[in-house]
Amino acid sequence: MIQFSEKISFASGLEFFAAFLGVMSVWFAKNNKVLVYPTGIVSTLIYVWILFKNQLLGDLIINAYFFLMSIYGWFFWSKEEEGDFQNKISRLNLNELIFGVIIFVFAFIAIKYIYNISNWEASYVSSIDTLTTAIFCSAMWFMARRKIEHWTLWIVGDIISIPLYFYKGLYFTSIQYLTFTIIAILGFFTWLKELNKKKQTVKEL
Repeated sequence: MIQFSEKISFASGLEFFAAFLGVMSVWFAKNNKVLVYPTGIVSTLIYVWILFKNQLLGDLIINAYFFLMSIYGWFFWSKEEEGDFQNKISRLNLNELIFGVIIFVFAFIAIKYIYNISNWEASYVSSIDTLTTAIFCSAMWFMARRKIEHWTLWIVGDIISIPLYFYKGLYFTSIQYLTFTIIAILGFFTWLKELNKKKQTVKEL
């Protein structure tokens, strides 16, 4: 019990703040709001430092990648034409799907290689971290392009991440990923409803 309390104390106020911003970012994504990006940018910058201290190399790199993709997504989502957003929710086409698979494979190989040449811990934890990194890299690209399929990847990656962060002693972050999973499921159905509404409007025209 004492050892558990000592581990709990490891979860700093900074981690809690980053986790809170992360949850807010996903909530904004669920509701298809561009605020997903400014809140996400601050959260990812904090997590780069946290993950470096905990030697989770894969997630450290993905948060740096998230930062760059958030800037791109912010621009892409904000594009307007005649007072209306130009890039709305849609489904993946074949080329986008292939590109997402390429991102996954490249990210997996790259993170695995970096783990192998670094002095950081190489274990089943690092392998799981590498897998979630690859999943999230593809998910982030799909989200930046406003593709509904990104929610499926977030759900899978979030579920895997819950025990990973708990094992590493990042309890707030583990709870954050549990919250992410719930919001991602809600987000999928919210976006699906919006997509179906868009199709119905097109049919009526």
